[in-house]
Amino acid sequence: MTVHMSDMAQGAETLQQGAHRQSLEDPQGFWLQHALELVDWDKKPEVAISKTKPDMLHKALWFPDGRLNVCYNAVDRHVENGRGDQVAVIYDSPVTDTVRKYTYNELLREVKIFASVLRRHGVQRGDTVLFYMAMVPQTLIAMLACARLGAIHSVVFGGFAPAELAKRIVDCQPRVVLSNTCGLESKSKVVPYKPLLDKALELAEFRPHATIVLQREQLRVALDPARAEYYWDTELALAAAGADDIACEMVDSNHPLYMLYTSGTTGTPKGIVRPCGPHVVALLYAQRYMYGLQPGETMFTFSDFGWTLGHSYAAYGPLLNGSTTVLFEGKPVGTPDAGQLYRVFSEHRVRVFLCAPTVVVILRRTDPDGLFRAKYDLTHMRGLFLAGERCTPEIHRWWIATISGRKPPAEEALIACGRDVCNVVSDNWWQTESGSPMTGICIGLSADGTKVAPIKYGSAGLMLPGCDLRVIRVKEELDEDVGVDENPEFAERDEVGNIVAKLPLPPGFITTLWKDDQRFYESYFRRYPGYYDTGDTGTIDSDVYVHILSRTDDVIKVAAHRLSTSSIEEVIFNHEEIAECCVVSRPDPIKGRVPMVLAALRFSPPRVPEAQIKRQLVKLARERVGPIVSLYETNVVFVDRLPKTRSGKILRKMIRMMVDAVHERNIAGEQCLVDECPIGTPATIEDLGVKSEIWRTIVDEIRD
Repeated sequence: MTVHMSDMAQGAETLQQGAHRQSLEDPQGFWLQHALELVDWDKKPEVAISKTKPDMLHKALWFPDGRLNVCYNAVDRHVENGRGDQVAVIYDSPVTDTVRKYTYNELLREVKIFASVLRRHGVQRGDTVLFYMAMVPQTLIAMLACARLGAIHSVVFGGFAPAELAKRIVDCQPRVVLSNTCGLESKSKVVPYKPLLDKALELAEFRPHATIVLQREQLRVALDPARAEYYWDTELALAAAGADDIACEMVDSNHPLYMLYTSGTTGTPKGIVRPCGPHVVALLYAQRYMYGLQPGETMFTFSDFGWTLGHSYAAYGPLLNGSTTVLFEGKPVGTPDAGQLYRVFSEHRVRVFLCAPTVVVILRRTDPDGLFRAKYDLTHMRGLFLAGERCTPEIHRWWIATISGRKPPAEEALIACGRDVCNVVSDNWWQTESGSPMTGICIGLSADGTKVAPIKYGSAGLMLPGCDLRVIRVKEELDEDVGVDENPEFAERDEVGNIVAKLPLPPGFITTLWKDDQRFYESYFRRYPGYYDTGDTGTIDSDVYVHILSRTDDVIKVAAHRLSTSSIEEVIFNHEEIAECCVVSRPDPIKGRVPMVLAALRFSPPRVPEAQIKRQLVKLARERVGPIVSLYETNVVFVDRLPKTRSGKILRKMIRMMVDAVHERNIAGEQCLVDECPIGTPATIEDLGVKSEIWRTIVDEIRD
């Protein structure tokens, strides 16, 4: 069914927008009702939100008088309510030819045993446990075990190199570190985790109370008891006898569930602290009303546990909902073909699927005609959601056509879900900081699917309850130097600007940065008093649909993985031939954005050939940051000097805008004139001549 906005029924608008309006007009009533209906509390909250001083709204607390345990809500209560024999977790690994299913009864037993392991090593409420693990069931089991004890887990993506891992170890000082001997890129490509962890601990000059390692058949290593290293399976055997005595530790609603590092604009990663109670409420609301997932149904989230998406919707969300979650170890193509995701959809009767648009881009490039898709019956699927970066209209249309088998409507049309449409393909927008969607299309508010709000190509959907988003006009004098906009100017509909959220924030949002309240305020609230600065630019159109366009800072999203430019720069500076450098992002047809290095050499001429330096820089970046850095020799550019402000700051945003401008003109088949730069000149630039030099260099270097 296809409709235009002018023809759209009022009901399709008011179901989601009505819930949103109610949440803003009566946040106490709206969220307290859902908290009591969706969550099992040890002590039920009587207050939804406790606001602090007017100038401290960023520290408002949700359900402050409530007490609960997240593990109990995700596992125990479903066993008690008769779902013990239902499948809770499906581990599907084409790289190991393994499919393993855990019922809620089995999951509860495994979680209790590992909680007993942690307790034997002294882990208590408030202690941190750091994970450096692959996408295996033991990772999820250990996360739930931490939640059971009231411990705080911090999962680090296995693709990070030792230097980045070491920073996180130093910051969170874990009592216990959990790892496995290796990760698997494919049946033949093994990533050795244990040697990387050893190097990281050496760099951090830190030794946890215990390191527990899961042996994998693809790489077996000998552990050193003198270094407090323990075999995972041995520890399970020793702890099994006392597992039944491990009860759930009840904690205050705003006790941290986990701490997850995100790349910032400085060399130190930011530890996002997630509160227990508000996060559970937010996840369950999204499960039921946005994703439309019911207890007993299956959700497949294609994400590593090291990212927010994996935490929220591969781990906690489906289990809190009494649903089934699929843990997939493999890639969308090459393990062994481009049909693996479709196989999983069909074989495990997946109802809701969530991934980054990059996954769809890869599938489209490998199987453009959907030949692998044609082998499977997917009529049981209802929702396919995209998150991680903006989904382009072209990719959106291809995914709709491939999944539904129908030609998608024209660009100006809106796609509505009705009884005659079995699949809804929707983009949605959220961040590590939010932990759950801020915008999207709620397919669960309409019981029969006839009143779901239409989907707009290129849009991330409508605002979700609790999210009061605004667009603020960009003021050039605040672009490069940190400033405070005491009197923000709100943009008109369809006008591009910085997207902010009015305080207080919805339940489940970040409550602070790990042991750094001041940085928490400076990073998100100082610039626009009374608002959370999302760090994204975009628009809100005349129909109140939100369009996310790009980041306002220098964090690069490479295939939905956020990388700090400063961490890459730090590596580049380690090369003896480099005098100074900056890293900006460049559009990439597969990964969305990839890093581009502009560097000035120390010697003229350089002591070694430039081509050799480029190869060395790429190798260095892969070793120090990890393979996910996606730095290529063609994106390393040498310049005589870099544009700076009078205070000595490199004008990265201006360079990034130049790169985008050249890319867009090349795509459009238009000629870029070296003497006519379309990018405005920042008021704070030190030397106008440098701007022209950089423009000419970028025009010459970028050949799309």
